[in-house]
Amino acid sequence: MTYSLDELLYTAPNNIENIETKAKGPEGKLPLTDYMLRHSPSGDLFGLSQNVGMGWSPNKLNGKEVLLLSTQGGMKAPDGFPIALGYHTGHWEVDQLMKEAAMEINRAGGIPFAAYVSDPCDGRSQGTTGMFDSFPYRNDAAIVYRRLIRSLPTRKAVIGIATCDKGLPAMMLALSSMHDLPTIIIPGGVTLPPEYGEDAGKIQTIGARYSNNEISLEEAAELGCRACATPGGGCQFLGTAATAQVVAEALGLSLPHSALAPSGQEVWRELAKNSARAAIHMERAKLTTKDILTDKAIHNAMVVHAAFGGSTNLLLHIPAIAHAAKCKIPIVEDWIKVNRQTPRLVSVLPNGPDYHPTIRAYLAGGVPEVMLELRKLGLLYEDVMTVTGKTLGENLDWWEQSDRRKKMKDRLLLADHIHADEVIMSKEKARKKGLTSTITFPTGNIAPEGSIIKSTSIDPEKIDEDGIFYHKGMAKVFTSERDGIEAIRQGRINAGDIMVVSGCGPLGTGMEETYQLTSALKHLSFGKHVTLITDARFSGVSTGACIGHVGPEGLADGPIGKLRDGDIIEVKVDTVQLVGHVHFLGTEDKPVSPEQGAVILNERERIAIKPAEDLPDDTRLWAALQKVSGGTWNGSIYDVDKIIEVLEAGEKALALDRVKN
Repeated sequence: MTYSLDELLYTAPNNIENIETKAKGPEGKLPLTDYMLRHSPSGDLFGLSQNVGMGWSPNKLNGKEVLLLSTQGGMKAPDGFPIALGYHTGHWEVDQLMKEAAMEINRAGGIPFAAYVSDPCDGRSQGTTGMFDSFPYRNDAAIVYRRLIRSLPTRKAVIGIATCDKGLPAMMLALSSMHDLPTIIIPGGVTLPPEYGEDAGKIQTIGARYSNNEISLEEAAELGCRACATPGGGCQFLGTAATAQVVAEALGLSLPHSALAPSGQEVWRELAKNSARAAIHMERAKLTTKDILTDKAIHNAMVVHAAFGGSTNLLLHIPAIAHAAKCKIPIVEDWIKVNRQTPRLVSVLPNGPDYHPTIRAYLAGGVPEVMLELRKLGLLYEDVMTVTGKTLGENLDWWEQSDRRKKMKDRLLLADHIHADEVIMSKEKARKKGLTSTITFPTGNIAPEGSIIKSTSIDPEKIDEDGIFYHKGMAKVFTSERDGIEAIRQGRINAGDIMVVSGCGPLGTGMEETYQLTSALKHLSFGKHVTLITDARFSGVSTGACIGHVGPEGLADGPIGKLRDGDIIEVKVDTVQLVGHVHFLGTEDKPVSPEQGAVILNERERIAIKPAEDLPDDTRLWAALQKVSGGTWNGSIYDVDKIIEVLEAGEKALALDRVKN
């Protein structure tokens, strides 16, 4: 259908005649003083004009300004009906948190400001070119958040409201770098599971299961409709979104027991009011971000991450937060030490062994309950300061005796008939239940710089009585996630195979998530007998014998980019000692030792891998900058001094080359 220009530029009768060319302007006077007019920047003065121009009362302009930043997405009518959809449930309801916090600031005599940088959905972009922008988005959004904060020079505190995989880490990065400002995070909470159906992680496998004749078309359609049972919050599993909420609280940047609250409910909205009060108190007490984010706070976050069995993506985000806060950046050895010392205490989706949704982890006591158990083990620094204005130790003393704690556990028992200690356990009970530690960092001739496996998510049937996972098999090599998932759907992957997906690191795809593959292997009947090795990363809900973050990546001349179909690969993971290896051992006809295999791989030509054809220039730039800054093992940060040093060295080299030629 085409429209004429008259139709496209239609104007209702009288609309032109009713155009006004001047207005009276706001009534009243700005609260100016002689000193302000003589000494204040013109921007501060004009800002007052802007404030009353937007409708703020001139006699309320002396309050302290608090900036609220949010990942809000979509548009709703007053009754909640969608006018325009957001990208995901995680940013669909956070406007309510913004309103509650803003009204609380207003009631306290402050002036709330609101700004927004929305965020993508990793679930929506799985298997698409949208995934090429996922991880790089984090750095970009953090930059914009920081620019927004600095662009309101009169703000006295900042409140960040975010929920999901990239928006919340970006918010934490931005606020962590505001060293001299009071800052606080309000986590966006979680969505509820359906009364009947599948969680939002498993539901992403309907294509693979249908293709393998494991569910019907009708089942896929019905289950897919029900998966997101409530309209707001992060997914119901302890993926990257939920883990990031847990980490924000563990760092001391959020109020106790704020992570994983049920989105849209009153107990969730209360968190916004209380967080606003805390921000006001922090400003009055001159408590700033640098008082909270210390090396000890980073350590506590790593310990809580291990105790929850959190997403491996936080190994990319916590170092970046430490860098922004000017703290010591944790290295692989630090992660190994923490994960060896820290038992996993939480039984939750996707790790199990009992697959409780995140709402149950919240009702069981959430982060402070886990921290109580960790305190008994002497694994936390209790003297760190938090946004409550009290130390972690003081917060935990309160929680242990609080009426809130008891009522939450009672509600879990009444609503779901689950005892809290079936979700969050003591070390002894967790050991008896079979909960294993979280992350192992295998090395070997395929991963000389290291790799990551969420060892707690390996199927228990594949682990022997000594806690060892072992798989030796023949490689099937793919150069893109798309090729790998097609092989699964077409029945070309069998029990016993070792899938290798190369060329999917930062230089190839922006280090895409390969959740299509890992989720399919989790929920296909033969999947637990298949191992996946890749230089890409995984979704926080990924499970199984999946080894990612392999370094160097294939496109950086890493050995993973030289593996071929038919190569024999040996994988061994000790889930107790948290050590492991990934070795190329030649071929069936010509077996070799790991040392000989390293030599062979070094001499081999790289297979035909290349950056994805649709890789955006924005992502190529991100990949180059983070590579210079230390790469993924350094958090994929932007080390500005290092980048400038390399650019200046490159300019000199090019100038010298021009002189020579």
